[in-house]
Amino acid sequence: MIITRRDFLKTSATGVAGTFLASKLMAADAVAAKPGIRISARHFSGSFADAKKAGMEGVEIGVGGAADKLNITDPAARQKYKDMIKDTGIVVSSLSMDLMNGHPTGTDPMAPAWLAQTVEAAGDLGAAGILLPFFGKAHLLDEKKEFKKEAAAGLVSRLKEIAPAAKKAGVVIGVECTLSAKQFLDLLDRVGSDSIGAYYDTGNSTGAGLDVPGDIRALKGRLAMIHFKDGGSYLGEGKVKMEPVAEALKAIDYKGWIVLETSCPSKNTVADCKRNGDYIRKLMGI
Repeated sequence: MIITRRDFLKTSATGVAGTFLASKLMAADAVAAKPGIRISARHFSGSFADAKKAGMEGVEIGVGGAADKLNITDPAARQKYKDMIKDTGIVVSSLSMDLMNGHPTGTDPMAPAWLAQTVEAAGDLGAAGILLPFFGKAHLLDEKKEFKKEAAAGLVSRLKEIAPAAKKAGVVIGVECTLSAKQFLDLLDRVGSDSIGAYYDTGNSTGAGLDVPGDIRALKGRLAMIHFKDGGSYLGEGKVKMEPVAEALKAIDYKGWIVLETSCPSKNTVADCKRNGDYIRKLMGI
């Protein structure tokens, strides 16, 4: 669970992903006085000012494409983000390693270096988490929806290696894949670190036929972050049943980031993001 700034200063980590999210969030003056759920979006990595106009509190940014050194390692690029944070009060909620869909974490020889680079960058930028995705070539499940043994074993090994650095940086690495809660828990238990959690996606999981509210409840204390997404629809108007999702998040007392990975039906990113953000606040009572 998330703890208050005062409690955090008095206590050590409690062994759940939300604690580390809180430690990084509360380190930023812009959000130190705002405990509870916060809303971020993937749309605004180049303009934190637009994110602010849309009512966001954070932005999820990408780390760049495959290279010996990821773009996020560039001091000039990081300084640009730091300047935007200072100017707007909008923080970096998380870093997204989209390149890993084409370079499976469990088997690609560059994966350990990229993970280390991203953890270091997340710590420097004050980000709470890292999105580590497993889709396409990197999907963890086979056609029978069972774990690919080699991919899963390699992933567990490499997550164990990076977990101490993530813990030191106060960052939670969130695994994103269309896994059931049972499969997530199996994977996370094998890693055995509270610096590794589940990055759950409501849209992807609904599309995969999973029990989204049930999964959220089962993942209590293990959610790194959560994506709100519903195809080409505004939240609340598509296939994802948002009321049960909200009830499940309230039931587990979730206090982390909700990150919008939503579409823009009107083609006005700021307006559509604000609409979805306002919907979430009403839905969640925040």
